[in-house]
Amino acid sequence: MADALTTLERGLIVSCQPVRGGFLDAEEVVKRTAQAVISAGAVAVRIEGARDLAAVVPHVAAPVVGLVKRQASVGEAFITATWNDLEVVLRSGAQIVAIEATSRPSGLTLAEAIEAVHARGRLVMADVSTFEEGLAAWKDGADLVGTTLSGYTPASASSLVPDILLVAALAQAGVRVIAEGHYDEPVTAAAAIEAGAFAVTVGSAITRPEHVTSWYLKAIAVAEISDAASG
Repeated sequence: MADALTTLERGLIVSCQPVRGGFLDAEEVVKRTAQAVISAGAVAVRIEGARDLAAVVPHVAAPVVGLVKRQASVGEAFITATWNDLEVVLRSGAQIVAIEATSRPSGLTLAEAIEAVHARGRLVMADVSTFEEGLAAWKDGADLVGTTLSGYTPASASSLVPDILLVAALAQAGVRVIAEGHYDEPVTAAAAIEAGAFAVTVGSAITRPEHVTSWYLKAIAVAEISDAASG
């Protein structure tokens, strides 16, 4: 387990989670995407669901952060929040298991889940939305704490920008923190490392061309409106 942590330090983790139902939502595409980003220097990949975990884990030489995502409502998802979800990830062979560690009710008791994962020789990444949740997860024995859910729970303010203040606060408290969530530009990933992040996870900006295309289109639309107003 220590080797996996050493591999991650100050590195880039790429979340290879396609838009579900989209043109890239196929296990072969996810596998090749994971292989491509690792070949380019990513230190690990983050993979969701039994299908894609089975496609990726045996075919990459870097650590895999595995999870099962359950959509509760539009814009709200739970991360490996039941014992069944946990077992799915463990059976996949993923070296790191991402687990819901927010104040939202779930089917897991975090300390027990962490103990169960450690008993199988794996690491735990606790996905949190606030400083208090992150500190509690760290004290419960999580190996990594991700800011993944900042802005996505009732306990955290909604935002479309990275929560670097949360990264810095957790790092200053001695937590091994993974910066994740809205890291859409290289400059923000670098800022997270400077703020004390152990590593940074980037998803859509690398692996979801549908999202990146929409960002450009919105920027163009704003420019057109600005030109029309100034004309």
